[in-house]
Amino acid sequence: MTSILSIQSVTKFYGKIRALHQVSFDVPPGSVFGVLGPNGSGKTTLLGIVMDVLKPTGGAYSWFGEPPSEKKRQKIGTLLETPNFYHYLSGERNLRIAAAIKGRDTTDIPRVLEMVKLTERKDSKFSTYSLGMKQRLAIASCMLGNPEVLVFDEPTNGLDPVGIAETRETIRLMAREGKTIILASHLLDEVEKVCTHVAILQRGQLLTAGDVREVLMNEDIVEVGAADDQVDRLRQVLAGWPGVRQTKANEGLMQVFFEPGKTPDTGELNKFCFEKGIVLNHLQLRKRSLESKFMEITKETNQ
Repeated sequence: MTSILSIQSVTKFYGKIRALHQVSFDVPPGSVFGVLGPNGSGKTTLLGIVMDVLKPTGGAYSWFGEPPSEKKRQKIGTLLETPNFYHYLSGERNLRIAAAIKGRDTTDIPRVLEMVKLTERKDSKFSTYSLGMKQRLAIASCMLGNPEVLVFDEPTNGLDPVGIAETRETIRLMAREGKTIILASHLLDEVEKVCTHVAILQRGQLLTAGDVREVLMNEDIVEVGAADDQVDRLRQVLAGWPGVRQTKANEGLMQVFFEPGKTPDTGELNKFCFEKGIVLNHLQLRKRSLESKFMEITKETNQ
C-alpha cells in the first residue's frame, strides 16, 4: 500500500541551528497522523517543508508515491497558520473569497459548511463567531474542493474547552469520511483522543513513530522484589516467562513489561517464581499512563 506521505531523512538548518535531523516516517492512507512534540521540537518546520513553504537542507519527501508537485498539492488542504478572514463579512462570503483565491468551485461551500456544522450561522458575520466556530470555518476553507489529505498545525491551539471539543469532533468526522489527516500538536491528550498514528519529535529528532496503540500503549507493569541474593536469579527466571518484553531495575524493585495481551495473573507469576526457588517479597500489578509512557520515551533519548 502506497503511503500518502513518505519522509526520508529530512534535515533542516537555520544558519547554525539544526531544526530537524534526518527525520523519516510514512503516513498510511486513511490515518489521522499526529506529529507530537513540545514547542520547538520541529513540528511546524516539518509541515512547512512537506507543504513546500520551506526548503529542506537535506533529505526528501514524496506525496502519493511520487515527487511533490503543484498537481499533488491540489489534493491537499492545509491550515498552517490563522487564516485572514474578513471580520465584517459572513462565514459564507468569506468562503466564497477563499474559493476564488484557491481556484475552487463555490458550489462546494454548502457541503463544507454542513460538515463543520455552520450552516445555520453561514450568514452571520465572522466577528460574531466563537473561537471554536472561527477555527471550524478555517477547516471548512481547507476542505473546499474535497481534498484527499488535510494538514493542520496545532488545530486546537488557543481554543477554550468547548472550541477544542468542537474542532476535535470535526476532525473525527473527516476521518470517518476516509480523509487522511496530518496534524501537529504538543498535546498528548489530543493525539490520544484523535489520532491513529503518531511520530514523536524532540529537538528536531524523531524518537519513535507508528500506531498510537503501540507507541503510546497504556500498558500493565508488574513490579516484583526478592532478597538481594536472589535478584540476579529472579531476572533470569523472569526472562523465561512467555511474553516478557523487558525488565528494569527501579528503586530496589524490578519492573517487568509484557507484550500486549500477555500480562499474567500475579498468582501464576508468584507460583512460577516459587517453583524456580525464588520467594518474592513484593508483587504488584500497576497501570502505566500514556503520560508516563511519553515521558519515558523522551527521557530515554536525553540520557
